[in-house]
Amino acid sequence: MFLEALAASVIGGILCLDRIFLQVMVSRPVVAGTLTGFILGHPQTGLVSGALVELLWIDRSPFGTVIPPNDSIASIIIAASTIISGKILGHSSRELIAVAVLLFIPLGILGKQIDILVMGANEKVSRDALDDAEAGRDEEISRKQISGLIKTFLLTFFFLLGFILIATEILLRVYPVIPPKLHLSIMYVYFFLPLLGIAVALSTVRMRGMMPVFCGLFLIMTVIFDIL
Repeated sequence: MFLEALAASVIGGILCLDRIFLQVMVSRPVVAGTLTGFILGHPQTGLVSGALVELLWIDRSPFGTVIPPNDSIASIIIAASTIISGKILGHSSRELIAVAVLLFIPLGILGKQIDILVMGANEKVSRDALDDAEAGRDEEISRKQISGLIKTFLLTFFFLLGFILIATEILLRVYPVIPPKLHLSIMYVYFFLPLLGIAVALSTVRMRGMMPVFCGLFLIMTVIFDIL
């Protein structure tokens, strides 16, 4: 369990650098969740987990001084904990995905604090880099950039590692004791979440175009094919 959590945390830490560095969208939940699932051997579980988080928070964008929840972290933790606990329990079910989403999507709000810390640290680094540029210390500028990336990676890595282990342990303790009568209700939640995501996506059509809706329809078709 630890080695799989470690692998997911490493890939997650690298992907989350995209939020502040490359910004080529590999940190989006649907991508981060899928890649996490691929690393752990269950890409479909990662895809569904990531797509759900993507749609539920697709209306939260970093406009101006607004810092949205860290949906990348939430999708990685949900995907990894679902897959790891599913392997231990002997199966990764739709109900397990739904329980993980309901329990751990708030971790994106907690992960927002990482973004706040990184932005605060980067602001100081930027001021120091300007001083180095005026003084002609080019090597110091490069060193500060690399140091900032390493600090961001380590902060995200340890956050992911800790909460993936905690989330996995919670699922292993909670899911087996859920009464059989509630499993049908949880199954309905699994099918309801994509519809809720579509509703959220529709509210962003003017701002983001039709892409969120296509993403939602793709998720619904994935869920349907999962049934068949």
